[in-house]
Amino acid sequence: MKPLEGKVALVAGATRGAGRGIAIELGAAGAAVYVTGRTTRAQSSEYNRPETIEETAELVDRAGGTGIAVQTDHLDPNQVGALVSRIEREQGRLDVLVNDIWGAENMAEWNVPVWEHSLEKGLRMLRLAVDTHIVTSHFALPLLIRGGGGLAVEITDGTEEYNRSNYRLSLFYDLAKSSVIRMARSLAHELSPYGCTAVALTPGWMRSEIMLEHFGVTEDNWRDAIRKEPHFAISETPRYVGRAVAALAADPNVSRWTGQSLSSGQLARAYGFRDLDGSQPDCWSYIVEVQDAGKPADVTGYR
Repeated sequence: MKPLEGKVALVAGATRGAGRGIAIELGAAGAAVYVTGRTTRAQSSEYNRPETIEETAELVDRAGGTGIAVQTDHLDPNQVGALVSRIEREQGRLDVLVNDIWGAENMAEWNVPVWEHSLEKGLRMLRLAVDTHIVTSHFALPLLIRGGGGLAVEITDGTEEYNRSNYRLSLFYDLAKSSVIRMARSLAHELSPYGCTAVALTPGWMRSEIMLEHFGVTEDNWRDAIRKEPHFAISETPRYVGRAVAALAADPNVSRWTGQSLSSGQLARAYGFRDLDGSQPDCWSYIVEVQDAGKPADVTGYR
């Protein structure tokens, strides 16, 4: 079954990580998916990593959808405007917008106070994490609201409840991720008259390409990293949050979630989907009740 057949999605920031996982799962549900980012086979971003938007588009095709790679710097209004004009010209519609642009891992200085953190890197982080989402929404939402019933998803790190109660590693990172959650609430208010929905969505501890590389493992042997970091046992693939987005996009009653802060584990319970290994990680409950509570790593009942 392909519940999103005939639908058009834009996953902004789909080169790797959550964006790639989301694009693949939207494709698996039958959607045509525009995947954007700065890194192509011909040109790399400041990340200087091997993943490309062309690879993501090919994975979307392989999953059963139609992947369309468009190199886009989402800080450049002209490029984003041209991207949306192309979608309108080629498809005449936009049903799902996923704002997943980030690209600032290398700029974060963890647990460093603002007066010691690089100001240049911190402000660049905010531009990449917040300004990009605003620029993309400015240009894409007029096309989304045209057909009614559209869905806008703001990808962040952490739920509203967790981020409200916890310091998120640095002032800049904390502000970036909390801002996106608030952005979803504002978008929900502005989209409501047009019958459209906006939500904030966080994955759990995600086994992105960068995270796997950090632990020196691959997806095939990721459990080896548990010896170094026992709580990594709660981790999930990028496809898990992808399945969360696909479930939202296929839900005729998705408006019940509008304005809310959601997590992949929460939506897995609501919609019944599972991660690639058949499990249902509930990372944010685990973090609060086990990891932050200082208990020994034990995922029993959490995946």
